[in-house]
Amino acid sequence: MAVPIVCTRFSDNYDLKEELGKGAFSVVRRCVQKSTGLEFAAKIINTKKLSARDFQKLEREARICRKLQHPNIVRLHDSIQEENFHYLVFDLVTGGELFEDIVAREFYSEADASHCIQQILESVNHCHQNGVVHRDLKPENLLLASKAKGAAVKLADFGLAIEVQGEQQAWFGFAGTPGYLSPEVLKKEPYGKPVDIWACGVILYILLVGYPPFWDEDQHRLYAQIKAGAYDYPSPEWDTVTPEAKNLINQMLTVNPSKRITAADALKHPWICQRERVASVVHRQETVDCLKKFNARRKLKGAILTTMLATRNFSKCGRSIIANKKENGSQVKESTDSSTTLEDDDIKEDKKGGVDRSSTVIAKEPEEIRIVCPDKPFSQLSTNSQMSARRQEIIKMTEQLIEAINTGDFEAYTKICDPHLTAFEPEAMGNLVEGMDFHKFYFDNVLGKNCKAVNTTILNPHVHLLGEDAACIAYVRLTQYMDKHGQAHTHQSEESRVWHKRDNKWQNVHFHRSGGNGGAAFGFSSLK
Repeated sequence: MAVPIVCTRFSDNYDLKEELGKGAFSVVRRCVQKSTGLEFAAKIINTKKLSARDFQKLEREARICRKLQHPNIVRLHDSIQEENFHYLVFDLVTGGELFEDIVAREFYSEADASHCIQQILESVNHCHQNGVVHRDLKPENLLLASKAKGAAVKLADFGLAIEVQGEQQAWFGFAGTPGYLSPEVLKKEPYGKPVDIWACGVILYILLVGYPPFWDEDQHRLYAQIKAGAYDYPSPEWDTVTPEAKNLINQMLTVNPSKRITAADALKHPWICQRERVASVVHRQETVDCLKKFNARRKLKGAILTTMLATRNFSKCGRSIIANKKENGSQVKESTDSSTTLEDDDIKEDKKGGVDRSSTVIAKEPEEIRIVCPDKPFSQLSTNSQMSARRQEIIKMTEQLIEAINTGDFEAYTKICDPHLTAFEPEAMGNLVEGMDFHKFYFDNVLGKNCKAVNTTILNPHVHLLGEDAACIAYVRLTQYMDKHGQAHTHQSEESRVWHKRDNKWQNVHFHRSGGNGGAAFGFSSLK
């Protein structure tokens, strides 16, 4: 009797289709199972680029996802390891983010919010019953199964999830997203399943009024609010929310984790299990309006993080060919935002610098399953030709901006840039600068004054389209110029820029540059 051949290669079982998204070490593509014709989303990880620690995390994510099978969780159907690549085959979710769907609805009430959080709690309860703590519950990880009305909410992205024994509480490392972190994590105390319930409380608060309970531009003040449990229910928006809804939030946002409500008990709360009798069915237009602004801020901040990471990756790739890059130079400290995922589970002493890394926040690459289905799939945004045209438009705007820098035309520069432009660049000594004054100094005193000729070439431009009105571009900028003594010079820098379309006009709202010399404003030295 012949022994059946076991299919071990991804290509034996699946046909790969178009790309849905990508991260630093992975790409997500639609795939079709050959035997059934069913569609899935394949997350393809380039394991050659992973460290041993990253590979352990990948194995942990796959192991956790394999044991979670619930209608409100994005399911892992297959995990295939090949030489240099690991394939994770997930549900293909096509409904986009829950929060984006809500703002597109014609009607949204407190009862709808109750139904949303019930599905989220169902997924969390399933995780906890299986000894899994998600650690990164937030709007970006709450997706809809399809575009159909009433589609199921699905919890995604188990990249930070951990396994615990029973009600175990321990220090598992600093991980999560600032606005959704629990007090015990911020205090670096032992933690466990209750951290997910705290995040559910933050999400429920947002579902009801469209803005978060804890907010501050300064992260230290934000963390102080969270650790103190300092939130309230301001008028008039909270006046129309039922006491039962507030009661559930209070039980979720209890600072003491041992007294915080569990997922199982939250599902038994009257506002959840008796919503027809308890929850209000009045349309909440102000909530929808606030949620639109909240979503826009999340997307923009996400785009800024993408440019920072893209620039960092360009810097790594180009380090060997940048002659003037100093290893002992000042470090640019990456800022964090309330929607940015963070992780630092290495609490050992840094051997090189003796730094306690448990107090160091490391930004995690935004490359997880959340990108399986963008809130506006590219196929629905526009045709391929339109997308290509928009990418060329971004490249053209970037070239115009650089031309304004090369010629020292501050007026043209201000027309292209947002007045509140934010930037990370070597001249700022690792600080985030905002506004035009910092740049105006170089226009007034350096640019176009000491150089006889300047020529700039943009190499390897990579444009990410972020919906219809936002994009980011990452590129290597090669600048040739003649100084005032007639000597020729060449300079290279790695740059990334976030563009936002307002009133049908593209404006640069953030940029990040590395590879520059001190005093070499905007990417080339003109002080020779």
